[in-house]
Amino acid sequence: MSLLRRWFDPIRSTWYYDRPLREAQLPIDDGITVYLRLDDVYSYLAVQQLEQLEEILVDELKPLKIVISDQAAPPPNGMSVDIWQNYCLNDAKILALQHRFAYDDVPEMPSKEAIQQAHLILERTPLKDRDFLYLLEDVFHMLWNQQYGKLKMLYAMAKNYQMPPQDIQFRFESIPILTAYFAFGGREYQAVDDLLRLTRRLQQQKLLKSSPIFLINHIEWREHLITDAEELFEIQSLQPELDLYIALEDPISWLLVSYIKDELANLYNIHLQIHPLPYQGRDHFDWSLATRLSKRTDVEFTPFCRPDVKTAMIMAQVFFQLGKEAQEEALLDMLKLTWTKGKDLSYTPHLQPILDEYHIQTLKLTPEDIEQKLQDNAVHCEQLQQPNLPVMVLRIAGQQFVFNSLYRVWMIESIFSNILEQRYKQQAHDLDMEREQ
Repeated sequence: MSLLRRWFDPIRSTWYYDRPLREAQLPIDDGITVYLRLDDVYSYLAVQQLEQLEEILVDELKPLKIVISDQAAPPPNGMSVDIWQNYCLNDAKILALQHRFAYDDVPEMPSKEAIQQAHLILERTPLKDRDFLYLLEDVFHMLWNQQYGKLKMLYAMAKNYQMPPQDIQFRFESIPILTAYFAFGGREYQAVDDLLRLTRRLQQQKLLKSSPIFLINHIEWREHLITDAEELFEIQSLQPELDLYIALEDPISWLLVSYIKDELANLYNIHLQIHPLPYQGRDHFDWSLATRLSKRTDVEFTPFCRPDVKTAMIMAQVFFQLGKEAQEEALLDMLKLTWTKGKDLSYTPHLQPILDEYHIQTLKLTPEDIEQKLQDNAVHCEQLQQPNLPVMVLRIAGQQFVFNSLYRVWMIESIFSNILEQRYKQQAHDLDMEREQ
């Protein structure tokens, strides 16, 4: 690691972490703009929140501005279009179940003809303000629930309308959009994952008339869905297993692994297995996101030095040097030294305490051996077809669930809750069958 990175990073980190990020007032001159695509399932979820959001906004932010694009951005993480679309449909189904969005039981992409018809309906409508938001939601419902008969009827009516004058509230554009998002004060907020972050910002600037209730089953950090002792024991007896595929140089890996270990693993008797990946270049991270996550999870994060390729390799050497029972603790110790103490583990005096604690005399495995183990983990991770890291694989009650990133950690507890609900329903059904016999 360069001297510049070793000495300058902690100074910059301390300054960035301590400055009052939340006190800044974002400009409101441009209002709030919602960017959507008719063929984006997250846009379908987003439009179900717009009427309520519009209702509680102060007059200075009304009306909500709607931009619909006909151009999709390339899928993330090198995924093919088909794999990405399949991922989005399944992910949106999980979000819909968790937060009670309207969603088809067997979701599928809308047809190209239906999208063209929806485009013309919205383009020709004379409706404005809240009436337009109602129409927008209805059109998305028709698209994503295959109500093509209703859509065709509206399309036949819309063809007879003249093109209305340009509306400041709504327009079509050809700009690349991956998934729906809100734009406010020069910042972007993902339509579902960042919705609560946006509303917190609006509340802080006193831009809402009342408290919003959007994601009704949202779980805050360090809150738990399951607190009943009998239910906890039942989950613990199932001995859930969680595999984590992480980039060693990614601060999000430290924050999430530490949070899961401290807050979830012991509570639910989760058996963790960590799989380091080859260097992913994720040390050029979003500083503000990492500091926000640190404060919300109550996981220490500053000062630090960003690990480079060499440092990540040394961390992997120590990890694979140990038996499975010691790997997890050693990795957490190394990540903690890196991201809370600013230690450079490529610098021998900084690494030596770890070697001493785990009684490592020499690093026996060669870089070639380590690289092969990391590549094997990468192959397994790629087969899971997830768009972001860390990737998590949860196994419980004979079922396997795959999800990713900090936005989906809540799924661990949601899955546990659903497992219990299914078991209780089955037990009640079996009891009814016995009584009938």
